[in-house]
Amino acid sequence: MSALEMIAVTDVGKKRDHNEDCVGVEEANGIAVLADGMGGHNAGEVASAMAVDLIIRLLKDELKRVAIGEFDEDTGFSREAVLARNAAVTANNAIIEAAQANLECSGMGTTVVVALFYGNRIAVAHVGDSRMYLLRNEYLSHVTEDHSLIQEQVRRGLLTAEDARNSAIKNLVTRALGVEKNVEADVVEDIALVGDIYMMCSDGLTDVVPDEAIRLTMLEHKNNFEACTAALIGLANDAGGPDNISVILIRVKGAFSRKQGFFSRLFGGK
Repeated sequence: MSALEMIAVTDVGKKRDHNEDCVGVEEANGIAVLADGMGGHNAGEVASAMAVDLIIRLLKDELKRVAIGEFDEDTGFSREAVLARNAAVTANNAIIEAAQANLECSGMGTTVVVALFYGNRIAVAHVGDSRMYLLRNEYLSHVTEDHSLIQEQVRRGLLTAEDARNSAIKNLVTRALGVEKNVEADVVEDIALVGDIYMMCSDGLTDVVPDEAIRLTMLEHKNNFEACTAALIGLANDAGGPDNISVILIRVKGAFSRKQGFFSRLFGGK
């Protein structure tokens, strides 16, 4: 039995004529990537697809040379976390070069969330306002913190979370791939417990669906990922579907081994 269960779904929504989101998962390697593109005619989807494809290919290649959970003395993170962060930076530079080489792609960019599972841990690198959540038992928490102008105001106590969700400037990001050469990807590492469910999503979901509705929907459909993603996307579309909507769900069933790809009963998998 696999240590991880993953599903990735994207939907164009009700108002857009094309989808600039991109999602990708590699269950055998413990990799999940979500990107929400922006800028230029059809160029947002180019940026997001480049990010997801390049990051997955880089990680699959680099992970072959890394022992699980190896400590990186220079950063204080695991080697997996450093690889995830560096892959995001490499994708950023590739997107900038592509935009400079192709006039029709000028101004394109994308958010990104990269999740990498190893042993009984998870490493996350992210840029922008696409999110990762954790449903542990019945409690839903944020794994990532948005890189957005509105989140800066919430952090400083100038707005409540509800005010932020209804703000006219909620989509103004302060970081994105493809904007500046020296992009900084934030890194989060944590222990992944058996039974945890991680959700990655674009702001097409979170802009119109409150966290509590997300939590209740995940709880209701936690045993059926296809039904859960359909329900979450349905909530966003029922609220007007103003943007593309992407969701990745990941269930932890045990300790993850890249070499073997199955769970260990030592960590309570079932």
